[in-house]
Amino acid sequence: MHSRTAKVFETLGDRRGAAEQYAVAAASRPPGTYARIVALDLVAQAEMQAAQGGVEQACATWGRAMDAMDGVHSVRARKAVLAMRRSLTPFRARGLRCAQELDGRAVDFLRD
Repeated sequence: MHSRTAKVFETLGDRRGAAEQYAVAAASRPPGTYARIVALDLVAQAEMQAAQGGVEQACATWGRAMDAMDGVHSVRARKAVLAMRRSLTPFRARGLRCAQELDGRAVDFLRD
C-alpha cells in the first residue's frame, strides 16, 4: 500500500512525500523478507531524494538498496541498478566519493 501511495505522490510531483512513503514501504517488510521489493522501494526513495538535490542522502539510500539486493537476481533489480548508475553519472564526474563507491558496487552487482 505504501509503495502505491508513493507512486501517487510521485505522479503528483510531490517528491518529498513520495520519498517518505517509499521509506515506509521498505521499512514495513519483515527483516530478511521480500529483498527485491525492499530494494526497489529503496531505489525509488533514493531517486526522489536525488531529484530534490539530496545527493548524499540518496547515495546512502542507494547503498541500503544495494545491501538489500545481495543475492537478488531479477531483471527489475538489474534495471534499477542501471538506472542508478545513470543518475549518478554527473556526480561521479564531479568526483563525489559516495557516487564513485556506489558505481563500483553497481558494476560488481551487474557482473554477477
